[in-house]
Amino acid sequence: MTQRFTQADIDTWRRDGAVIIPHFFSAEETAAVQADFRAVFDRDGADAPMVKKKKGEPGKFNPAQFTGIQTVPIDCSPALNLAGLHPALIDFAKRALKTDEVALYQCQAWAKFTGEADYEQPFHCDYVNHTLTGPSDDETLNSVTYILLFSDITEAHGPTHYVTRPDAQSVGANPEDTLSGDAALQERLRPFERSATAEAGGLFVYGIDIWHRGTNLTAPGGHRYVMTVTYKNARDNSIAFHAWQRHHTQPWKRIFDHASPEQLACFGVQRPGHPYWTETTIQRAQVRYPKWDMTPYRAALGTAKGRSKIGV
Repeated sequence: MTQRFTQADIDTWRRDGAVIIPHFFSAEETAAVQADFRAVFDRDGADAPMVKKKKGEPGKFNPAQFTGIQTVPIDCSPALNLAGLHPALIDFAKRALKTDEVALYQCQAWAKFTGEADYEQPFHCDYVNHTLTGPSDDETLNSVTYILLFSDITEAHGPTHYVTRPDAQSVGANPEDTLSGDAALQERLRPFERSATAEAGGLFVYGIDIWHRGTNLTAPGGHRYVMTVTYKNARDNSIAFHAWQRHHTQPWKRIFDHASPEQLACFGVQRPGHPYWTETTIQRAQVRYPKWDMTPYRAALGTAKGRSKIGV
């Protein structure tokens, strides 16, 4: 696999809290996921955007902004279902969080279309729906959020706008201020906002303590195809979003039939060699997923290889 990111990208994320990595996904990978987006969401945007806020007023959150979200597994090809489990994403998260085991705790496909909603949001930090407390001063104790771009995102296609950690600190914007709804703070942040524009296949990486906001789609007939994917240290129980088990009626075979043991471990599935795996548990899992290649799990029976603190 060709190099998808550099140490400089990790250093930028660690310093600024955000980094854009162009052309992270190959043209072939991008095209395959785009085909899934079209199959699942297929429609065109309107000629004009929907704008519900008054001129000069900060954007607002409204339910219509989130109607285009679907959580994996999705009934489409493995391309979209495994995009958030790309080995390079796992590798980046491990290096950024300085851990050898990470967990995928959020993975959503999100399609936006011109005119379907007013997508303008206020600046905010995501930690409020990722942890019950607050973000740590140590970025390795937080998480890594990816926005995977599978359509060309220009300024007319609703890019994420963000403020780097140093710039936010320069105007006294602390993460906990996201709870205040302070309009004056919104105005102090605006001169520092940057735009996460990139061609399809790009990647935007940020942290749960970083100020950012959604923006409106203004391109006639426009759409925005992205995935929101978030990783944490697998041993950190203070951060969460999805409870994967509650989605048991969804087509998990789309993932289990194609994912590697390392990818499945990001969902909390015990690695080959873990004490959980016995002849009985392998048989039960195989009944649930008949086409899951469980050869590595059978081969490791009775070994200590892959022993994990998760699920012990």
